[in-house]
Amino acid sequence: MSPILANIYLHELDQFVEHVLLPAYNRGTARRENPAYKRLRTHAARLKQQGCLEEATALRRHMQTLPYGRPADLEFRRLYYVRYADDFLLGFAGPRAEAETIKGQLGTVLQGSFKLTLSEAKTVITHARTEAAHFLGYDIVVVHDDQKRNQFGHRHLNGKIGLKVPAATIREKCRPYMAHGKPIHRAERMVNHPYSIVADYHAEYRGIVAYYRMADNLHRLNRLQGVMATSLLKTLAAKFGCSVRQVLERYKPTHQPQRGPKILLQVTVERGGGRRPLVARWGGLSLRHTSWAVLKERPQKVWNERTELVERVLAATCELCGSQAHVQVHHVRRLSNLRKGGRKPKPAWMAKMIARQRKTLVVCRRCHYAIHAGRLETPQTTA
Repeated sequence: MSPILANIYLHELDQFVEHVLLPAYNRGTARRENPAYKRLRTHAARLKQQGCLEEATALRRHMQTLPYGRPADLEFRRLYYVRYADDFLLGFAGPRAEAETIKGQLGTVLQGSFKLTLSEAKTVITHARTEAAHFLGYDIVVVHDDQKRNQFGHRHLNGKIGLKVPAATIREKCRPYMAHGKPIHRAERMVNHPYSIVADYHAEYRGIVAYYRMADNLHRLNRLQGVMATSLLKTLAAKFGCSVRQVLERYKPTHQPQRGPKILLQVTVERGGGRRPLVARWGGLSLRHTSWAVLKERPQKVWNERTELVERVLAATCELCGSQAHVQVHHVRRLSNLRKGGRKPKPAWMAKMIARQRKTLVVCRRCHYAIHAGRLETPQTTA
């Protein structure tokens, strides 16, 4: 609920930025051309006409180390604003003194109209070319690379916004799988079935990669991938009392994709009866940057369960009516949602999930549809 409430409460802040700050600090249509750049371009063109190709090429190379537009153009300003819930970010092309003024205006409006104060630790002014602004888990920078050219030989990265995976985030994600600087096994997962162990590791890693899919340095997650892969192999090796090499031989994938990353492990559980086997894989995830990716705000969190889900699925029996036809798995978001008091009696399927301490319930198709339609019987209460 908090993002919705923040959107409602801070709607007037959006209106203030849109109707007051943006018109006041947006100026000009484009930066004027840099005089030094223009002089070198003109001189290089004149030398080329005279047949001095080597001198013209050297001048053009020197010209492409200078900015095309005036860095301190007094007639040009740009202010951008984005907000997500109670976090907002402003991008400003202009002098630092005006950025300080904008910060002061925002602080005054928030204090006067919303009775809120800006966090001094988080509300900072950073130079995007030399520093990074941290927003929603990403590091936001302004990219500069004079050597990167497009197919026409033009610089096309300078001045553009780049998204980065913070180095601190990679270290934090690696920490649960390491001790004393080395990957370790996860003892709390050794009681699980190999299918669940591999599926859990893969779900955690896939969620992190999916969230940072838009990062320009997504390849940096190779570090996390290596740590988690080693931890996964050590966990399986400790479970079976064998070596990591033997684990690799036991769960070698049956086939590899023709393109993209290779699959390291594959656990297959046959179910019989003409049904598809249960398959869990580790690997095969590309670390290629995707600018149009849809990010998931909260990647899936894996919990250790008391009874193996794979064993309950293989039983192929509805845990409500005992039917063995079209068995499916019903999921809920949180166990805490099942325990809230002061409400009407829980349906039978919900009461059973509370008793079993499960986030999943194996049911047949008929019971699954009845759960979502609210048609299952409500348990009777006695005085």
